[in-house]
Amino acid sequence: QPFKVLATETITGKALEADIYNAVPTEKVAGTCCCVTASKGQPYLWARLDRKPNKQAEKRFKRFLYSLEDCKEFVWNVEEDFKPVPDTWIPAKDIEFSNGNPLPDENGHMPGWVPVEKNSKQYCWHSSVVNYEAEVALVLKHHADPGLLEISPVPLSEILEQTLELIGTNINANPYGLGSKKQPVHLLVPHGAFEIKNPPALKQNDILSWFEGCSEGKVEGIVWHCHDGCLIKLHRHHLGLRWPLAETYLNSQPVVVAFNRTKYDCDFEPKSLFHHFSKLDGQRFGRLQDIKFD
Repeated sequence: QPFKVLATETITGKALEADIYNAVPTEKVAGTCCCVTASKGQPYLWARLDRKPNKQAEKRFKRFLYSLEDCKEFVWNVEEDFKPVPDTWIPAKDIEFSNGNPLPDENGHMPGWVPVEKNSKQYCWHSSVVNYEAEVALVLKHHADPGLLEISPVPLSEILEQTLELIGTNINANPYGLGSKKQPVHLLVPHGAFEIKNPPALKQNDILSWFEGCSEGKVEGIVWHCHDGCLIKLHRHHLGLRWPLAETYLNSQPVVVAFNRTKYDCDFEPKSLFHHFSKLDGQRFGRLQDIKFD
């Protein structure tokens, strides 16, 4: 987008309406968004793919944004203004429709999803964290012991209709230092998985101090999960703070691998992440970036 978004000291009407004061604050994890929903009769991982306007429509839209005609609404021609997407593309659930067509959001994009096929070249990092034969995904989450993270295979049926973040070596500049060029490591994190234990008060100065002054604040941002399903997001950039950081809160916690290979009938391919992590079952590492495969 051609402009900078900055937070003000005022809580928006949308956030107040969603009762942000009683929402659950969670860490905003830096990756790329995915979801798990059905394809071909089984749970599938889907990659985020926004349908965007073509060059001519984008020029028109930018001219409209820079004009001062606040009272007028931009009119899209949905059938002609947008770049083509694969036939398998589906719009995101909260998107609005008009005459059977999905409508773009305020940024001129139509958020949506495409299924991640096995051995997909375009979505190879996505496909590395799912095994459709065993119907499992490689997930990073909290362990039962406080202060400990866990990497384990989770049945896709358990995360059906959930959104998640794909993080790792080749995603979003890898702020958590996972893997290496020679041995890339990618993992899925369910949205809302990392609740903030000591959140700041909902005042700009308190939030700034929290981001800058405590270890739990070394995160990309905060996502408040409201009881009505609304998500309120705040990125460090919205407060003029830098990201990525040399040290992150997620990478300051120890992590254990829990992968009982005997539970699965199929053989994991020797070069797959599933094979590598199954060899590390029970091993504990000081932090995520310490994970190495032989």
